[in-house]
Amino acid sequence: MVILPLFSGLSAGLSLIVAIGAQNAFVLRQGIQRSHVVMVVAVCAVSDLVLILLGVAGIGVLLDRAPAAIVVIRWVGAAFLLVYGALAARRAVRGSQLENPGDKPAGGRAAVLGTCLAFTWLNPHVYLDTVLLLGSLAAAQGEAGRWWFAAGAGLGSIAWFTALGAGARFLTSLFRRRAAWRVLDAGIAVVMITLAVLLLA
Repeated sequence: MVILPLFSGLSAGLSLIVAIGAQNAFVLRQGIQRSHVVMVVAVCAVSDLVLILLGVAGIGVLLDRAPAAIVVIRWVGAAFLLVYGALAARRAVRGSQLENPGDKPAGGRAAVLGTCLAFTWLNPHVYLDTVLLLGSLAAAQGEAGRWWFAAGAGLGSIAWFTALGAGARFLTSLFRRRAAWRVLDAGIAVVMITLAVLLLA
């Protein structure tokens, strides 16, 4: 009785989080640069756990009844994504921040923390997917099963962000080339701007 909701939560959580999105692109870049990786992974994982618990506890019902809150988050999130996408595009064109990984931190701790929190909490999809969708799926598991479902989803988030942040260091040799940084930043710019346009559309 425990294994089924636990595995269901793990599968559902991973299916929602393992995608090329703004947050994952940010974690990947920080991992390659070895800049505050532990903090970034911890913030992303803990934030996900909080959102999953809120959804399983039934907070999603409140969000469903307050569409104006999602609209505000959508516009603020889109603006943030556009700005970050434009900065990534400028790095790709101008070739700035092309230092070798590990040479120096990419931004101070406060700046990285603020950016990480913005990517997590200004993304309206995180409320629709993590809170509403996972909350609904968890409710179908019954009173006891929903918390095992939440545990599985939380385990998936922790495993994914840890693997993404720690695994990025294996790309270090590739990103000693200036062209690789240009390609990465160009890809990040495309992802951010595309997500912003989709949010506004």
